[in-house]
Parts: sequence; structure tokens; C-alpha cells
Amino acid sequence: MSEEFSPKLRPENNSLHEHYKFTAGESQKPLRVDKFLMNFIENATRSKIQQNIKNGAVWVNGEVVKSNHKVKAGDEVRVLLEHPPHENLLIAEDIPLNIIYEDDHLVIVDKPAGMVVHPGHGNYTGTLINALIHHFENLPNNSSDRPGLVHRIDKDTSGLLVIAKTEHAMAHLSDQFANKTSEREYIAIVWGSFDEKQGTVEGNIGRHPKNRLQNTVWSGDDADKGKPAVTHYEVIEDLGYVTLVKCKLETGRTHQIRVHMKHIGHTLFNDERYGGDHILKGTNFTKYKQFVDNCFKILPRQALHARTLGFQHPHTGERMSFESPIPEDMLRCIEKWRSYASNSLSGS
Repeated sequence: MSEEFSPKLRPENNSLHEHYKFTAGESQKPLRVDKFLMNFIENATRSKIQQNIKNGAVWVNGEVVKSNHKVKAGDEVRVLLEHPPHENLLIAEDIPLNIIYEDDHLVIVDKPAGMVVHPGHGNYTGTLINALIHHFENLPNNSSDRPGLVHRIDKDTSGLLVIAKTEHAMAHLSDQFANKTSEREYIAIVWGSFDEKQGTVEGNIGRHPKNRLQNTVWSGDDADKGKPAVTHYEVIEDLGYVTLVKCKLETGRTHQIRVHMKHIGHTLFNDERYGGDHILKGTNFTKYKQFVDNCFKILPRQALHARTLGFQHPHTGERMSFESPIPEDMLRCIEKWRSYASNSLSGS
């Protein structure tokens, strides 16, 4: 968040740009606006938030507020600054890409873990889009004005993405994802063992009411909130206290696999945002804790990989399918758990 702002400017003034807009949920209890924004803006520090509040950049229901202002249910909170959001100022960067297929209409990229797909708060450079606009000219914008991007995967998820090079390809591919005719399969390591070797998780996904950096499955009286989401899963290998599974997406909601797996009691291994970076299954033995810590170091991210991607080519109509090998960090982690499970069963 910028620290330059003139409090004399009004929200309707054309020289201001909206960076964030949040509406407090029905369950929101009175909370200081600086603490409220800490829950909602990823990577923001409280000192920067407070500085921007001091500079008059934070508005609640159309009025400038101070840090001690209490946000209540239904309040509209906006952050308005004099410069456009940094993510709108795209800079081409010569970043290597692992391109596994390319023609005149589309590109298939195998994204490494740790690379953000598009610019956002705290990640304005070094993203996949910064790399794409360096390597390819005149990429079409999607509905969010992001060049070439048909779909996305999380920063610390590795795997396949299809990039559109033409307006026709963008529209055609986007329709396939919206109409559930594309195919996406992920490989994941999750905590716990399964009673059923395969199943389907259905449940609307939306923002967590108390932590906007998380999503959640809405259930009970709130089951109609959020957006419908369907994930099919199948056990590949039981590894003792964790399980290797494959997940097939019917829909593509933000954090869908991470949220659905947690919902059924199988949080992704080392998924910091959803609590998978703690020991959720196993023993209290010191040696076991050391073993898990070593696994966390080998795989310092959520254990999720977008392995396969299938769709109809937007120009030829041909059915296309691509596969990305499981990355080395996940393979090493799987092997360690496999060895641990084998030794445990043998009693050694």
C-alpha cells in the first residue's frame, strides 16, 4: 500500500483509484478497521495499513476513518490511492518459461512452484504474466484484463496452464472451462488415511467469513452461499499418516482442492494457509516430529501438482491432452513417507 495520499481528495474524484473494496459480512463483530484490513489484504503489514489510514486512504461507507474506527456488519470498506493498482502496470520481464507445447493459437506452460500467476498485492513482478508478455506479443485479455490467462493455479502449486494467444482461443477455451468440458487432474499428498478409496466432494465455496485469505465450504443454513464446486478424488497410495491422491476438478474455484480436502478432514500436507503445516496425524514421538519436519523442508509448500490438462483445440477441434511429471520435491517427499510407512509396518 502506498504511503502517498492527499486526504483532501474525495472518493468521487477521478484522480483516485480503488485498490480494495470489502463488504463486512453479516457475522462481522465490531473490529478496528486496521485489524479488519489485516485479515483481508494478503501480505500487508499493520504499520503500512495504519500509515495509509493516517494519510486518509481508507474509507468506510464513504467517509475517511481513523485506525480505531470499528467496522460493523454490512459496512463497505475501501482503500483509495492516487496511483492505479500496481497489478495494472504490467512490465515485461525476461523470465524463462517451461513451454511444453506451442502453436499459433495457444501455449501450454508447466509452472514451477513459487511462481505467482498474475500480479497482485505484494507480487508486482516476477509473475507468469510478466514473463508471458515478454515472450509473446499482443496476447488477448481475459475478462479481468489479464493477458493470455484462461485459468490459474496458486503460487505454490506446480503444473500445467493453457495460455490463449488469440481472441478466438481465449473465448473458446474460457467457454470450455466454464462449461466443464476441459479436464484437469491434480496429484496431492494429504493428511490421514481414507476409508473409501474414491469419492466426490460437493459443497459451495466462498470466502471465509472471518479470514478473507482463506476460502471455506458453506454448509447448513448457509449452504446456498458461495459458488458450487465439485471435486472427484481417488486414492493412489496409502503412506501411513498421509495419503497420495489424485483429484479431478469439475469446477475451478479458488483453492478448490485445498478447501474441499480440508472439509473432509484431509488437509493438504504442508499447506500453511489451511493448517497443513502442522502435524495433523501421527504420534507424539520426537523422532516422528523430526521426520515430519524433514519432510516439510524437502517440500516447503502445499503438496499439490496440476498433472494433466485436456481440452478441445479452439481452431482444429482436436482433443488435446498434456501431462506434467510430478516435480522432484513432491517425489522426494512421497519416497520418504513410503519408506517410513514400510519401516513402520515391518516393525523396524
